[in-house]
Amino acid sequence: MKINRLNSIIILGFIAIIGILVVQLLWTKEAFTLEQKKLNQKTHLALLEVAKKLHESNSNELPAQSPIQKISNDYYVVNIENDFEPDILEFYLKSEFKKMNITTDFEYAMYNCQSNEMIYGDYISLSKKSKGKQSVHFPKHKDLVYYFAVRFPNETSYIFSSMRFWLVLSIMLIIILLIYIYSIFMLLQQKKYSELQRDFINNMTHEFKTPLASILIASNYLIKQNPIKEDKKLEKYTEIIINQSGKLNNHIEKILSIAKSDYTPLELELKNISIIPPIEETIENIKLKYPDTDIKIESDSANYTIIADVFHFTNIVYNLLDNAIKYCDTKPEIIIRLTTENQLLKIAFIDNGIGIANKNISFIFDKFYRIPNEKSTQSNGFGLGLYYVKKICNLHQWKINATNNPKKGITITISIPYKK
Repeated sequence: MKINRLNSIIILGFIAIIGILVVQLLWTKEAFTLEQKKLNQKTHLALLEVAKKLHESNSNELPAQSPIQKISNDYYVVNIENDFEPDILEFYLKSEFKKMNITTDFEYAMYNCQSNEMIYGDYISLSKKSKGKQSVHFPKHKDLVYYFAVRFPNETSYIFSSMRFWLVLSIMLIIILLIYIYSIFMLLQQKKYSELQRDFINNMTHEFKTPLASILIASNYLIKQNPIKEDKKLEKYTEIIINQSGKLNNHIEKILSIAKSDYTPLELELKNISIIPPIEETIENIKLKYPDTDIKIESDSANYTIIADVFHFTNIVYNLLDNAIKYCDTKPEIIIRLTTENQLLKIAFIDNGIGIANKNISFIFDKFYRIPNEKSTQSNGFGLGLYYVKKICNLHQWKINATNNPKKGITITISIPYKK
């Protein structure tokens, strides 16, 4: 169901962006057509004024029929019906194009009655970047005698330059589409790898649990037998098998619960709890495992209450204490300090362990991450304890961070929203 929903969202998003892009391209095409029409209209008016002035210079009136013929998008022919000078024509063309704000380059030619051919006039550069004089053939018009022709060689680029906004917008949409496609591709790849990882962990742990259950059943039966009880060495070895199998079983259960919580969100049973009692109970439990550990609670109040899941909160405390003890090369001394600051209840776990290099401290809450040192090699675990702690804190909307102590060890602080 969730996969189908994700696929639907991806397809709808892709269709939406494609639709927007198509609409934008259609708008750009329409804008180009409108700009082309505007240029044609301005050119027509400018050439009409040039024809009118040339007729007036010869004391003739402009004929009722329009003297301008548009041969193609960038080529115009203007009928004058009288002889005219090329210098005057060029002056009028420059003046009228300037009045109409036509700033693209143009070139002109005139028909010569004596040679019966078009004579190239000049290349006029109105833009900042002049390309210099060019020789372009102007075809002869068979039905006219006194006329001139004007060509705009850069008309297309001139129109595109006047609609930069539309082009930039279209390019941005294309870039967004490419980023979206790339993001979707990476998302699907990550999803695929995540599913492979989860399936591998589930299969691996289930394959381990079956023989492990048989080992535990057999060893528990074995330790009850009289020959084993009578032989202290055999009894000790059997206890080691049971203890180590129990540890392995706990690790497998932890991996399974983490893998399951990654796929299905954990449901918390939130209650209003007093914070000191579950911490004290956890300290008692951990001292059964590590009797030489010195753990103290420092608090300016015994009545701190928070809204939390008791089971998971107890697991958080246990994991943090267990980690602090395992990564200590002397007698473990841990202080659990409770303070309030800026409407936050801060629970700081301060230890005297081996500490963490500053370059590694930001990674300690990552899944399967273990700090590369001698203690991590000696200690059992898969690097899931602090990942679980971080995950539960996030579900409670708490903040957690780790810092190195000035002298020795680290401090892990949980910040919980708190109102007195």
